[in-house]
Amino acid sequence: MANIKSSKKRIKITEKKTLRNKMVKSALKTAIKKYETAVAAGNAEEAKVLLGSAIKSVDMAASKGIIHKNMASRKKSRLTLKFNKMA
Repeated sequence: MANIKSSKKRIKITEKKTLRNKMVKSALKTAIKKYETAVAAGNAEEAKVLLGSAIKSVDMAASKGIIHKNMASRKKSRLTLKFNKMA
């Protein structure tokens, strides 16, 4: 355990940021999984709605710095490609 006051503060801040990052990453994975399930089922209307929410989640994660912007772009491209192949 840290002895210096500023070190203790940094530990607390790191824990909070870690929890926020986990929350956003988990929401991102859930949104993508729901979308991929709809695509696999062949439900085009539901997939279209879920594609929007998945892309929104990817953009939010990228804007918060949880994933890299190039990774976000790649994920959005691949999700859109899956939708286009299905339709």
